[in-house]
Amino acid sequence: MTTRRLGVGLIGGGFVGKFHVRSWVGVRDSDILGVVARPKEAAQDAVQLARRLGVGDAKVFGSVTDMVADPSIDALWICAPNFTRIEIMEEIADAIESGKGELVGVACEKPLGRNVAEARKMLELVQQAGLLDGYLENQLFSPAVVRGKDILWSRGAALTGPPYLARCAEEHSGPHMPWFWEGELQGGGVLNDMACHSVEVARFLLTPPGAERGVLTPVKVSAHTSCLKWQQPHYAGILAENSGGKTDYINRPAEDFARVLVEYRDQEGNERVVEATTSWCFVGAGLRLSMELLGPEYSLSVNSLDAGPKVFFSRQVTGDAGEDLVEKQNAEMGLMPVVSDEESEYGYVGEDRHMVQSFLAGKRPEENFSDGVNVAELLMTAYMSAEQEKTIAFPPPDLESFVPAVAKGEWNPRRKQ
Repeated sequence: MTTRRLGVGLIGGGFVGKFHVRSWVGVRDSDILGVVARPKEAAQDAVQLARRLGVGDAKVFGSVTDMVADPSIDALWICAPNFTRIEIMEEIADAIESGKGELVGVACEKPLGRNVAEARKMLELVQQAGLLDGYLENQLFSPAVVRGKDILWSRGAALTGPPYLARCAEEHSGPHMPWFWEGELQGGGVLNDMACHSVEVARFLLTPPGAERGVLTPVKVSAHTSCLKWQQPHYAGILAENSGGKTDYINRPAEDFARVLVEYRDQEGNERVVEATTSWCFVGAGLRLSMELLGPEYSLSVNSLDAGPKVFFSRQVTGDAGEDLVEKQNAEMGLMPVVSDEESEYGYVGEDRHMVQSFLAGKRPEENFSDGVNVAELLMTAYMSAEQEKTIAFPPPDLESFVPAVAKGEWNPRRKQ
């Protein structure tokens, strides 16, 4: 890069796209200059937000190719739905290879693909286009995770030995948009949607600072999935109503609870364990992220709902429902936690800053599409384990071609009863 600032275009202007826009307040040397999204109103909303926050003189583009062709756009952030990722990456690669424009890099939201084949295709396409690539795993860049890991490894691990167990959980009451609930569109249920965070953050916590991913080798995966809440008739009816009748959790549910255990070996052959739990059926104040790292004489504990101030509202304080206190907020009354700066505390500011600085320096980000492929491999092995109800040695055969039953509309735990 010879330019002093990175011009960024967002593909997708919905929930996560706006999270990135808000995070740009804490990102230097870069401006959000364009948005393309469906419907077009979503792009207009994101553009207006960027201008209001002063993070870039953004405008709405008609297509991904138009953004590639604009010389002010140096990099693209893919924040569109899971089922659109391959099509988008193909359009980017085609625009680059046909000489319609130039880019430095592409960053893509999690998960990189709905299965291993899609994730590897994303990696193949970005490399084919000669672009730098960043995998947007925000929780890995959370200040609590980064600082906690640094302290434990520099003090506890240096004196008493490395950590051996990492637990991560992400829990809330369910996604915002109907397509998230559809196994075929999203690629699965809560395991694919949120365990992608938990297994990667736990692996990161167990990895020595500055070490390559390969210092830990996954050897076994076991998992359990279930639909504990949302297949109940009352709640299935809510999903059907919210989707105009498209989402049918009586006959085509996706898992709303998942547990994954990944066994690793370090370079000396020592066992290291990742334990991940994810849920769409947690009813609390709102989104709860929790991380733990355990070693011989120390431990780390993080809980996103305990990170900031708390407010109390009596029964006399009534008003509209919203998410002004915490993401996925479930109440407006009583004692409530406040996540003061969600964009920073959840890691969006840190990850966007890292991607921008990496692209400006002409370096591949530390979290990249190869990591996204590795995550997809672990998640698909977890689905194999849950379906077969046994521990699976990693890597299993036929991983490239495997598609979970839930992603094919064929999974229904009630059939076992």
